[in-house]
Amino acid sequence: MKLLEGIPDPEVPVLNIIDLGIVRDVRVYPTPEVESNFVFHTDRNGLGVTVIITPTYVGCPAVDMIKATIQMTLTSAGYYPVEVRTTLFPAWTTEWLSEEARGKLEAFGIAPPNPVSSVCHLEPFQREEAVSCPRCRSCHTEMISPFGSTACKAMYRCLDCQEPFDYFKCH
Repeated sequence: MKLLEGIPDPEVPVLNIIDLGIVRDVRVYPTPEVESNFVFHTDRNGLGVTVIITPTYVGCPAVDMIKATIQMTLTSAGYYPVEVRTTLFPAWTTEWLSEEARGKLEAFGIAPPNPVSSVCHLEPFQREEAVSCPRCRSCHTEMISPFGSTACKAMYRCLDCQEPFDYFKCH
């Protein structure tokens, strides 16, 4: 797990894959010595690893990069073989973000997802999620676009400090 904490999310590099909550299971098991012309076993510790991850959404373009980085990181630490599997059930949710991840997002200038949807308007059918500005913490904000710098974010603007910012969407 300590090695996996060193792997950043390619789209939000302030978070690691443990903070993000996409690592669902890690299985470490003993492996017999295997002769191979392609793999140097001098650094092997005799343990194989299976890591199960759940992408933040189906079709996430960062999944292949994350899988390759997990394999390289664990193999270079002496684990062999290393298998990374993806599972889509249960679907990833922003509830899996650690509290530390929420703080890191805010410090990086990205509003973390609200734990429970909240509204700014009392008029029927005028429900807009209340998102606080990561810079000045004002809730006097507006959505500029439901699409931000990545598919998991929306673009907002603070009406008090006038700064635009990404909001990590709840899902």
